[in-house]
Amino acid sequence: MEPYGKGDGRVRWVTPAWLMENMEDVAIIDCQPNIHDYILEHIPGAVYLNEGLFREPRGKAPAMYIPEGAVELIFQQAGIENRPTVVYTGTGGVKGWGDGLEQTMVAYTLARFGHENILVLNGGLAEWKRAGGELTKVFPEVEESGFSAVTKEDFYIEYPEFKRIKDDEDVLLLDARPAEVYEGQGPWIKPGHIPGAVNLPWADLMDPENKTLLKPEDEILELVNSVGATPDRKIICSCGTGREATNEFLLFKWYLGYPDVRIYEGSFTEWTQVEDNPTVTGPDPR
Repeated sequence: MEPYGKGDGRVRWVTPAWLMENMEDVAIIDCQPNIHDYILEHIPGAVYLNEGLFREPRGKAPAMYIPEGAVELIFQQAGIENRPTVVYTGTGGVKGWGDGLEQTMVAYTLARFGHENILVLNGGLAEWKRAGGELTKVFPEVEESGFSAVTKEDFYIEYPEFKRIKDDEDVLLLDARPAEVYEGQGPWIKPGHIPGAVNLPWADLMDPENKTLLKPEDEILELVNSVGATPDRKIICSCGTGREATNEFLLFKWYLGYPDVRIYEGSFTEWTQVEDNPTVTGPDPR
């Protein structure tokens, strides 16, 4: 199967079988949650890159993206070039920390800073192993690249504009967190969700046994239609810190090919740091 997806093709999905046949033509990034997981086993040729490198405190927000110049240096040191690049993660055979979001977080970061040819391994390391893919403990030799980062500001929405448009009739604000957190008290200073946000838990879109594996497209469409996420609306993806939302941003923008999708990177964490901002508890958006 060829890489699949819609939109401008900046991000597409590939199967283990496709990767096995195209190993020589792609770069590979392993973003398992801990370096020991990568040391234990990784796909041959994969370079290790941890998602935690890309966020830092800004103002009252504890986890916002680092500056373009800093990302550029990290990409260069990791040998990343603007060529077909496969991203994958796993549960982590040593630490067991993985939740599946590492690969959408890193894929989004690559796209956000100007990479134009990103391939997400659907099913991640678990599906690769299930398909009989080779594993190794050998590390590739990384050569510094000349990658030039360019921030894609049209991918995300910042707080002032978000607050101004979130309640517009043509806007649908999605909250990708689990229902119990959306409805009640999570770790945040306030409970519930941003007023108007509709709950679409990211994990509901994924295989119950493997959170890196998308459900069949007909099941995904049934879920997104059930919350009113139609292509004619402006979709804003949010969650707790902007991490879970990367799963839905990639899905709507490049898997389903919706024309107007943005991610609110500050998400509930930034929203609740403004003292006057209200929140809503319970299953209803308002």
